Amino acid sequence: MYDYDLIVIGSGPAGEKGAAQAAWFGRRVALIEKLPVTGGACVNTGTVPSKTLREAALQLSGLKQREVYGLDFALQRNVGIAALTNRRIQVIERQHEQIEANLVRHRVERYHGKARFLSPHELLIENGGSGQRITADVVLIATGSSPYRPPLFPFDGVTICDSDSILELDRIPRSLAVVGAGVIGCEYASIFGALGVPVHLIDGRHELLPHLDRELVSVLLAAMSRRLNVTPHLGAGVKGVREGVELELDDDSVVNADVVLVAAGRSSNTADLGLEAAGVTTGIRGAIEVNERFQTNVANIYAAGDVIGFPALASTSMEQARVAMVHAFDLKYKTEVSPVLPYAIYTIPEIAMVGFTEEQCIEQGRNVAVGRARFEASARGQIIGDEEGLIKLVFDADTLELLGVHIVGESASELLHVGSMVMHFGGTINAFIESVFNYPTLSDGFKYAAYDGLGNIARAKTFAVLGDGATAGQA
Repeated sequence: MYDYDLIVIGSGPAGEKGAAQAAWFGRRVALIEKLPVTGGACVNTGTVPSKTLREAALQLSGLKQREVYGLDFALQRNVGIAALTNRRIQVIERQHEQIEANLVRHRVERYHGKARFLSPHELLIENGGSGQRITADVVLIATGSSPYRPPLFPFDGVTICDSDSILELDRIPRSLAVVGAGVIGCEYASIFGALGVPVHLIDGRHELLPHLDRELVSVLLAAMSRRLNVTPHLGAGVKGVREGVELELDDDSVVNADVVLVAAGRSSNTADLGLEAAGVTTGIRGAIEVNERFQTNVANIYAAGDVIGFPALASTSMEQARVAMVHAFDLKYKTEVSPVLPYAIYTIPEIAMVGFTEEQCIEQGRNVAVGRARFEASARGQIIGDEEGLIKLVFDADTLELLGVHIVGESASELLHVGSMVMHFGGTINAFIESVFNYPTLSDGFKYAAYDGLGNIARAKTFAVLGDGATAGQA
């Protein structure tokens, strides 16, 4: 009845994995991508290039070596940008090859062009002046998102950039103003700060990254100010732009910079899909509304990834698409996305978290305890020179069930998975105490954070037994 069982629009993390999931189970799959390359924003303008740029900045600037060995590595600005760009291009090309090989291996048919709905089951692929119509039983929308551009700013990609065009700069800025202290803004502020660029980080909110544990954010703020020459301007949004890169803030102060990066969030790529012809509804900034199975209001049309909004992570996007296809074709496989979602911010230092913060648990009225292990007390932390890092465990004080893991410091995004697996299986902090960790490692911090947490509970009980008249010295 249809040309395909499934048509996927977009080849980013959600599109690629959704197509491969259905094809693995023998479905006829077509994938439409408007760009000449695969990977979407994740590979081409977002996750992969920004993290590659971060790593290159750390290596070329010698930031770690300066702090550990007292050596001074002065980055030559005229050659620095070329080195940064070349490494990014190499990694992106490797990613393109891997995605293409995966689609070929699963026999996914590729179409190049812009997709537009003609009906819930029929799409028009426009490429240049020509068009081709194809049909499918099921459609998966995985078109991702793009940087939101507030009308206040005259974007030119040279002096005023978004998170896409900042990657195309042909020089390292003399100074940088980052407008928006969210995840993307903080990451780029760290990257350019590591390169020796004075950075102004501007946000109308009074708190940096309010969804994160406050203790970790304080470590990040201190590190950015002390090590990276990042000056935060919190509680003062931009109310005017004068003479290109002169920013007037709400508190009437003025910030001048060589380049301005506006990181004001993202908008879903849905404007040109012809969703009205299919009857699909959207919400704020074009985000497609879906149910728990990632099904839109039109039964045969699914959506996954950044196009549906929060949490807009590559890792969750892949899982959303897989679950969507399992439901669409009744595959009897993975039926839901794990509720334990790891989250990482690739600032300098890294921050990673999973589960509840201490503040959230207190708001919920839970009897919680906290255990900490600081990298400065770790042999590995001392060896690598990361003495500001921290592993923080949040757990139920009665059952010892692990409720949250929060890490700041070297390899936080990697270390986090140790804690997330314990949470996934409903474990307690005893899992860390009973485990054996290599030495010297940062991972053994989980064990000492668990010991610290048990010690905190014991001390709290001691105070409770002694009564209100006891002093700390008596305890």
